Amino acid sequence: MLLHLKHLINADELRRLRALLAEDAPWVDGAASAGAQAVARKHNRQLAQDSEPSREARAIVLGALQRDPLFFSAALPRRIFNPLFNAYRAPGEHYGAHIDNAVMHSRASGEWVRSDLSCTVFLSEPDSYDGGELVVHHSMGQQRVKLAAGDAVLYPGTSLHEVTPVTRGERLASFFWIESMVRSDEQRRVLFDLDMNLLRLRARDGESDEATGLSGVYHNLLRMWAQP
Repeated sequence: MLLHLKHLINADELRRLRALLAEDAPWVDGAASAGAQAVARKHNRQLAQDSEPSREARAIVLGALQRDPLFFSAALPRRIFNPLFNAYRAPGEHYGAHIDNAVMHSRASGEWVRSDLSCTVFLSEPDSYDGGELVVHHSMGQQRVKLAAGDAVLYPGTSLHEVTPVTRGERLASFFWIESMVRSDEQRRVLFDLDMNLLRLRARDGESDEATGLSGVYHNLLRMWAQP
């Protein structure tokens, strides 16, 4: 499942994040954090994880996630890898097709996080740069993603994906991984679809007997599948 999260980051937060990610921020070579199979394909810059700008920026992103009910419904997060930040500049910075490591070690929290889901938060306006699309490959083809600043995309961590070359301007983003309480992508999709339809049912009919019964089905499935 690929899910578009609209307006995850608000305007004030965007302004602060862009200030923290300015040219004089402590940028390092992005390839230094890539896994063995991806290091030769990664050509970008990454904000130093142990810097003060990185600590402030990830607190902003984590705070935004905590107030977004759609993110919680889709991801059912158990652990969240500390958000990282990158920049792709013209001419040609990119990240070739790769699959992320199955388990990540967070330097911020010391936790090991299984990468059930990946998330990219776009921080640059789409008309400020050319190229830089996130391309997610799947069995039916591929999806190209380039969202408004402040929007995010959530997609399976098992996906082959890439960032196309930036040919004009600069693409700023945050990215991270989520270990879900429900490991199976198919089971998470069933729960998400049920939750979204319950919301629509309640909006139409209020707290009906049917809504109460289906809510019980949702929680019983979650109880069966979750690994808290």
